[in-house]
Amino acid sequence: MADEVLSTTIPRGDRAGWRDIAGPLVERVLGRVRAVLSVARPVTWVLIAGAVVLWIAGQALGWWELTVAALVIAVTLALCALFLIGRTAYDISLDLTRTRVVVGERAVGALTLSNPGTRAILPSRVVLPVGSGRGTFSVRRLAAGDSAEELFAIPTQRRGVLQVGPVSVVRGDPLGLFERVHRRDEPVDLFVHPRTVLFAGQSLGFLRDLEGLPATDLSPDDVSFHALREYHPGDDLRHVHWKSTARTGTVMVRQYEETRRSHFVIGLSRSPADYRDDAEFELAISAAGSLGLRALRDSQRVEVRVQGRSLPAATGKQFLDSLSALEPSRPREGGIVPLAGVVAATLALASVVVLVCGSAVDAAQLRVACSRLPYGARALAVVAQTDAAPSLRRIGEADVLTIGSLDQLAGALRKVLA
Repeated sequence: MADEVLSTTIPRGDRAGWRDIAGPLVERVLGRVRAVLSVARPVTWVLIAGAVVLWIAGQALGWWELTVAALVIAVTLALCALFLIGRTAYDISLDLTRTRVVVGERAVGALTLSNPGTRAILPSRVVLPVGSGRGTFSVRRLAAGDSAEELFAIPTQRRGVLQVGPVSVVRGDPLGLFERVHRRDEPVDLFVHPRTVLFAGQSLGFLRDLEGLPATDLSPDDVSFHALREYHPGDDLRHVHWKSTARTGTVMVRQYEETRRSHFVIGLSRSPADYRDDAEFELAISAAGSLGLRALRDSQRVEVRVQGRSLPAATGKQFLDSLSALEPSRPREGGIVPLAGVVAATLALASVVVLVCGSAVDAAQLRVACSRLPYGARALAVVAQTDAAPSLRRIGEADVLTIGSLDQLAGALRKVLA
C-alpha cells in the first residue's frame, strides 16, 4: 500500500532526481551534527550521562541532593561551552627555513597568525603537529589587522620524513571539557637526511668500456681519438698514421683518450635479518649515502636497489630524500643474496657494484651474493658492524670492508683502492 501511495505522489522517473537532491542535503546535515558533537571531549560525555542519571535518580527517589548535583554539573557544562564562542578566522602562514636537515640538526621555523577581519579575535591555542608529536602555542588577543609570530625549533634525533602541520586553531575551556578545532594551512614535509661523510677522489674508480665517457687520461690504445704525436720506442706500429708520417718525414702515431664506463650500483639491504640492531641499519644507510654522493660528484651514473624497489638517485638531494624515507623490508622479501640476484638481472652492465649490509650476514652469504653480481663488474661489500674496528678481507672476487662507524669509511676505502 505504501508503494502505491509513493507511486501516486512521486513519479517513478523523478525518484532518482529526488535522491540526488536529498542525498547531499542529508550528508550536510549529518556533517554539521558530527561537527557539533565533536567539540565534546570523552570526559564531557561521561559528565552528561552522570548528570542525567543523577537527575532521574533525584526525581525518582526524592533526594534533592542528587538533583542539586545534576544541576551543578549541567551549569558547569554550560559555562564551559561558552568558551567556544568566538571567531578563529586567522590567516596562518607556516614557514620552515629549511625543509631538509641532517639527523641531529634542529629545523627552525616560524608560524605567523594574522587577523584579517574587522573584529578582534579572542586568545586561542594553536597546535602544530610534528610527526607523531605536537607543539602548542598560546596566541594572545589579536585586534583587527594585527598579527603574531611564533618561532619554533624541531629537534631531529632520527632519520625520517616528518609531516609538519596542518596547523590547528583550538578554542576550549579551562577545564578541558570542550574543544573546537579548526585546521588551517597545508602540511609541509621535513626530510631528515642520514649523516654522510665526504672524502676526496673517485670512490671506487671506473672500468674501461667502449661505450663509456671520454676521460682526461691519455692512452695508446682505445676508440676515442685525441691527437697525433711522435713515435716512441715500444709504441704499437698498428697505430702509426702513415699519411702524416709521409708528409712530415717523422713517424707519427695516434693518441687516444680513455673511455670509461661509470655505471655505479649500490645494493642496500633493508632486511631486518641482515642487521643485529637498528644502529647497524642506520650505519649502513649512512655508508650507502656517502658512497652514492661521492659517485654523483664524480659524474657517474648511480643506481640504488633495495628489496622490492629502486631508489631515485638522479641528484644528491633526490637520493638523500629517498634514503630518509627508507624503512625495513618485510621478511618475505629476502636478504642480501636475493638482492644481489635482482641487481644482476636488472643491471647487467654495471661497472662497480657495492653491496651494503649488516654484521648478521656471514661470510658464506656474502660469497654467494657476490658471485651473483654481473660478470666483469668490480664488487665491493660494505658490512656495518657498530663499534667494530675497520677491516678489509677478500671473499671470492670481492673486497669486503667492515666499518664500525661512519668516520672510518674514508680511511677504509683508501685501503681498497691502494
